[in-house]
Amino acid sequence: MRFFFALWPDEDITRQLTELAGRLNLEKRGRRVDPKNYHMTVAFVGEVPAIKLAVLQQIGRSLRVPRFTLNCDAIEFWQESKVVVTVVRTPPPGLLDLCSRLSAALELPPPKSPRPHVTLARKVVQAPVLQAMLPVEWRATTLSLIRSDTGGVESAYTVVDTWSLLDEMQNR
Repeated sequence: MRFFFALWPDEDITRQLTELAGRLNLEKRGRRVDPKNYHMTVAFVGEVPAIKLAVLQQIGRSLRVPRFTLNCDAIEFWQESKVVVTVVRTPPPGLLDLCSRLSAALELPPPKSPRPHVTLARKVVQAPVLQAMLPVEWRATTLSLIRSDTGGVESAYTVVDTWSLLDEMQNR
């Protein structure tokens, strides 16, 4: 089974991202991601035997990281991977801290220069006309462990577990 840790948007952020994706002019140039699959990967774990799932859950449970706000403030076409994404051009310190702590706990090399993003469309064969956008302000309040099944036409993501990030009062 493949796993990753991610920020999973609430209904309001999902709606805003869906509206943003709807404004992309992708007619026959790509395939929009199903809104139920919108997420922002924080740490990719990869293939893990089922017996190790409890270890991943313990890592998620043990993190004590405060909530933070992300601003998805630009749309980009990534030619190499043939995707259109909305990116966070200036990652907030809270996200960088979360990425760093997860990398350490998972014994992974720290990310060199994280490119926080949400994929809006895949298999984009020609770059769309990218528009300016109003930022999508996303208050990250939870971290989720996600199982990825890539066997179908589109990847299926299942939320395995979710943990609350700390509010400011808990952080003191």
